[in-house]
Parts: sequence; structure tokens; C-alpha cells
Amino acid sequence: MKVLIVLTSHDQLGDTGRKTGFWLEELAAPYRRFAEAGYEITLASPAGGRPPLDPKSNEPEFRTDDTRWFEADATATAALADTVRLDSVSAEDFDTVFYPGGHGPLWDLAEDPASIRLIEQTIRSGKPIALVCHAPGVLRHVTDEDGTPLVRGRTVTGFTNGEEAGVGLVDVVPFLVQDELIALGADYSAGADWSSHVVEDGLLITGQNPASSAEAARALIAKLTG
Repeated sequence: MKVLIVLTSHDQLGDTGRKTGFWLEELAAPYRRFAEAGYEITLASPAGGRPPLDPKSNEPEFRTDDTRWFEADATATAALADTVRLDSVSAEDFDTVFYPGGHGPLWDLAEDPASIRLIEQTIRSGKPIALVCHAPGVLRHVTDEDGTPLVRGRTVTGFTNGEEAGVGLVDVVPFLVQDELIALGADYSAGADWSSHVVEDGLLITGQNPASSAEAARALIAKLTG
């Protein structure tokens, strides 16, 4: 199996002067599950090269066995150091796509034509896709073949308003994931804040937060092999 993992290239947290990027656990946990399943893994980002890591995600309280595994794995760290440009990849070349979150995707991937096209082509080809935490927000401009929002009428989850309030960024992010999904007509589902919560609706798998990353990857693997 060939899996494409799409990461953000955006590193500015609005006009706060603080750094953001992708959330380490949301890359590390899925990457590890895919590697252990024997998948061929490609990392991509809009700008290519090394994508920005949200520095907060590598603070001691957010480090996990999976993040430590990732940072000790030479293949994983080499792939992260030199991601391919997102506009250079084709959905045809992969069996599935996984989007880690972090706040960065709300600024770049949510508006990126290459990302929108990749998701639309993946789904329309009958291949599953998974997105966790803030990454479900990148679905905001993705449509079905009839032009309606992809998430309309689908059960999805993503970072909750309560979780965004908990990190104090409600007034910083360009949009709230929960509100955006609901506005697009999705059947939004949430578990308790910060607990693992993964939703499957056809080919679309979404996870609520960092704690949902490993479960979302396992759900994707199960769909590919089931």
C-alpha cells in the first residue's frame, strides 16, 4: 500500500508573533502505524522541504511513545526533512491520503488548490482518506461531483470549539473547525474534549484531536485491508 501524508507549510499563528505548524503526535502516531503495516509512505507539503513543526507539540507534556519513536527512526526523520511539493503529486499514485493537523493547515491547506484537487480525486477514485484535529478544516472548499460540499450530510468530527477555547485561540484562527463543518451541512460529532474520537462515513475518516491520531490511522488501515 502507498500512503501520502500531507503536512502544512504555514508557520505563523495569525498576527500573534508566535509559531505554529503541524502537530508532532498527529504525524508520528499515524506514520508509525503505516510503517509497521509495511506501507510505502510519502510526505508532502505545499512548499516542499522541511515543514514547520508547532514548537508546542514537542514540549515534554505533549511527547508520547509515538513521537519518541518517530524522532529515533532515521527513515521517518529523513522523509520529514525533505517533503515533496504537494502540487507535484497525483492521487493516482497512492492508495490513501492522511492529513495530520496542527493549526497551520487552517491557513494554507484549507485554501490550497492542489490539496482540494487531491482530496476530490482521491474520494472520487473510491479511495479512503483520513484527517485529524484541525485537518478536517481543509475540507471547507472540497466538493462532490455535483458541486455540493463534500461534508454535507456526512458524519464528521474535528477540533471542537471547546478545545479551541481551551488553547486560547478562538479569536486567532481564521475559522473554527466545528463551526465551519456545521455551516457546510455536516453532521458534526464530538466526544469529550481531548479524548479520542474517530468517525467513519464511507470513504471519509475524521479524528477530533491529537489523541485520535493513532485510532484514525488504525481505522484507515482497516478500511484498506477489510
